[in-house]
Amino acid sequence: MGRITVRRRVTRITVGEGAVRREDVLAVEEPLEIRVGGKALAITMRTPGHDFDLAAGFLVSEGVVSNGDHFAAARYCAGATVDRENTYNVLDVTLGEGVPAPDPSLERNFYTTSSCGLCGKASIDAVRTLSAFAVSEDALVVDAELLATFPDRLRAGQDVFDKTGGLHAAALFDGVTGEMLVLREDVGRHNAVDKVVGWALTQNLLPLRGMVLMVSGRASFELTQKASMAGIPVLAAVSAPSSLAVELASEVGMTVVGFLRGRSMVVYSGEHRLGTDTPATKLDETVAAK
Repeated sequence: MGRITVRRRVTRITVGEGAVRREDVLAVEEPLEIRVGGKALAITMRTPGHDFDLAAGFLVSEGVVSNGDHFAAARYCAGATVDRENTYNVLDVTLGEGVPAPDPSLERNFYTTSSCGLCGKASIDAVRTLSAFAVSEDALVVDAELLATFPDRLRAGQDVFDKTGGLHAAALFDGVTGEMLVLREDVGRHNAVDKVVGWALTQNLLPLRGMVLMVSGRASFELTQKASMAGIPVLAAVSAPSSLAVELASEVGMTVVGFLRGRSMVVYSGEHRLGTDTPATKLDETVAAK
């Protein structure tokens, strides 16, 4: 489609040195309307590319599908332009035979947004009820030294970020071998995760037992929810998790690792999945004492 990046004339100002006019590269952000069986379900702002994966992953996170057979097909259709031009911003999904259509009320499902007004407990209960997979039963143990290599490998694969500096990334790693199975970038961190999960769905890999989801930003409730719905036992992030993300992870038995930078990391839940040859040192009680 060729719309992942665009070029634009900008002015770069350096205090004390003046201004320079030059061309810069921006990450594209466009709406994608996801339809199921011809009926509109959701609109999300995303970076074009891997849209079928995005739609598939979105439907996994909403509890509509849980294996590859449920996602029969997807196609672009005409947009809302006067001449009915195909803008590649409207995607219609066909579900597999016998798969129920999503509830009409699922427009960007209420429990996935932090502004919905629901309490944390109701949000967690909704995810636990809908998820087809129990991550608490996953016996994965990840070597901490191996896990520490994932951020640099994620960063090395961010081709569009190198050009624009404006995209989030998510990648799926085998928690035992360290193999990176897939990496996706997007202006929305939740879309990057949906693209990863959607790819896995189309490869018939769900549930993603023994896998680590590595994200380039923070670990929000929404990302934890998406990992749970895909059966991912470990979510790792270079930044901090939110309180509700950790609550959800604790409830469903998921491991959440934050501030994964260099050789350091903070385990917020599911510590039993982190293997290390270094003996534990005295617990720092500084925060608790405040």
